[in-house]
Amino acid sequence: MSDQFELHAEARTDLGKGASRRLRRLAGLIPAIIYGGAKDPQPLSLIRKDLEKALENEAFYSHVLTINIGKAKEKVIIKDMQRHPAKNNITHIDLLRVDDKVAIKLNIPIHFLNETACYGVKTQGGMIQHQATDIEVSCLPADIPSFIEVDMLEVETGQIIHLSDITLPKGVTSVALALGEDHDLAVASVMAPKGGDDTDDVDDTPAAEEDDAGEADAGDSEE
Repeated sequence: MSDQFELHAEARTDLGKGASRRLRRLAGLIPAIIYGGAKDPQPLSLIRKDLEKALENEAFYSHVLTINIGKAKEKVIIKDMQRHPAKNNITHIDLLRVDDKVAIKLNIPIHFLNETACYGVKTQGGMIQHQATDIEVSCLPADIPSFIEVDMLEVETGQIIHLSDITLPKGVTSVALALGEDHDLAVASVMAPKGGDDTDDVDDTPAAEEDDAGEADAGDSEE
């Protein structure tokens, strides 16, 4: 993990929906909570502008974050993020404590490579469809990848890429595949172009030959 993320937070004691609204509206803060591990849940407030800046980086969603609360530090991952239904602004964030020696489950974004050069698209005229945009994995915090690559270069029309076709980094396993082959989910596919060549259904027999054939048939029937 090359990216390191740190956020400063303050413990909060004024709880409830009204208090959370005041934080967001008047103080430019986002209410949050840290839970998990052997410690009690701890309500916090994060600085809105710092959080929104960090969220611009895709890796922020799948990395271990360091939360500074005064002189204390907590290592966490984002477990849930609530947004305003109309404005899409963040209204609350849940953070889960992590232990360096304990594997955790989280969703890692997929980066699809060579889509425009894909054989099924460039040569066969197909279209790529994404069945998934991320993969739930299990690994130690130190092994969390920023993203998972899926190379589409040689994929042909009608071909489906499943979880089992993807090579995961060392120390990283698929949560779904650990449940068995029945959970080998589709990740992407290349759909064949709609319709076919219109000329396939055209009768290219010359009209004159058709007429001659018709007359011959008529003559045979008269005999």
